[in-house]
Amino acid sequence: MSSDLDTYTHYPLHLDPSSKAVSLATTEGQTPAQTEAVEAELQQLNALHRSLISLDPPNVPPPPLPINPKRSAQITKLKETANTAYKRGNHGEAVRLYSYAIEMAAGRPGWEPVNLAREELSGLYANRAQAHMAQQMWPEGWVDAKCSVESKPVGNAKGWWRGGKCLVEMGRYDEARAWIEQALGIEGPASDGGKELAALLEEIKAGSQRRQGS
Repeated sequence: MSSDLDTYTHYPLHLDPSSKAVSLATTEGQTPAQTEAVEAELQQLNALHRSLISLDPPNVPPPPLPINPKRSAQITKLKETANTAYKRGNHGEAVRLYSYAIEMAAGRPGWEPVNLAREELSGLYANRAQAHMAQQMWPEGWVDAKCSVESKPVGNAKGWWRGGKCLVEMGRYDEARAWIEQALGIEGPASDGGKELAALLEEIKAGSQRRQGS
């Protein structure tokens, strides 16, 4: 037995050119119950239409805000609280708070500037990587550092450095060397973080030589 959702009934409708009201063009072939049901729905539709056009202009919903200030404020507050937790040595709590902030930044609606979300995510992933590193959770730190760099490859020496350091601590010297050499090619040795990257590269080369000599 079919339900109302399984069937489709086409009703002949008429649109008044002046009032734009919708009505049944004819009731031929319809039962009284069908006619009554359709006219009730059309009455509600026409009432909604009249209420919308009676609004003061512009009588259309406003466009969404380019940036939701509440979301931005919440992300900033979470980041600052996480930073405080990290400075106090509560690294697990810092990771938890950074994770909340990352979730909020990644959940920005599509109409907001993508560069804003990338900037936020880059800093948050880099900070969470540092919190992981403070707990010697090198694989987790590496993943976060990589996400930070993918969000913002240029002007992100901290993200590059932390990724390389995690690879070193995991003994993955070849990958670490390729990673830091790529970082120096993007950031440049004369940049603010270039010296730290270059110093880490020397550490990687020394570590690799010790491993080969052992």
